[in-house]
Amino acid sequence: MVIFDCNGVLVDSEPIAAQVLAEALKRVGVALSPERAMRRLYGRRPADVLAAIEAAIGKPLPAQFSAYVATETLRRLRAELRPISHAAHALAWLRGPKAVASSSPLDRVRGSLEVTGLLRFFEPRLFSASAVRRGKPAPDLFLLAAARSGVEPHDCIVIEDSAPGIAAAAAAAMTPIGFVGGNAKPGRLADDLVAAGARTVIGDLRALKGAIAELRGW
Repeated sequence: MVIFDCNGVLVDSEPIAAQVLAEALKRVGVALSPERAMRRLYGRRPADVLAAIEAAIGKPLPAQFSAYVATETLRRLRAELRPISHAAHALAWLRGPKAVASSSPLDRVRGSLEVTGLLRFFEPRLFSASAVRRGKPAPDLFLLAAARSGVEPHDCIVIEDSAPGIAAAAAAAMTPIGFVGGNAKPGRLADDLVAAGARTVIGDLRALKGAIAELRGW
């Protein structure tokens, strides 16, 4: 089975989510640029990101902050979201079972895939880190996806664009492939993904089929 992260791999959602977070923080007096917000968001659950921000500023965020960010992010995604280039092409050519395992809540994952026309490739194999105790870089989410799909972890290949995601896949005894095609600084990200355990890195989803074939020794 091939397991895909969603944000930054299948859909170009991270700039939108980062802008929403930065604007929401500005309203409550916390200065964080969209670029820095994006770095915090990479591969992590929203709850973990907000907990890290609270730890950094030394105080809790307002009670409804998390709900507002989730609602506004979903609204913006429905209006603006686009798929990563060549995602549908790669998925159409890739045979066998496919799944999505994302740090985002399940409603955001399903909504993002619906808006971009990619849901048909995955449902019902959609998995969210909201369903596990530990988010990435822990392996819990990927192990859940494999178990519920009836697949052994060592038979899974994972496509990820973040160091926490690559580390999680490696910790689950899966084969991680890094993807940098949705990032503004692909060279730096590629180094980070290899350091986290990526077996290979691609910059274009049209190269995915060949990369998987090479790793499987076809």
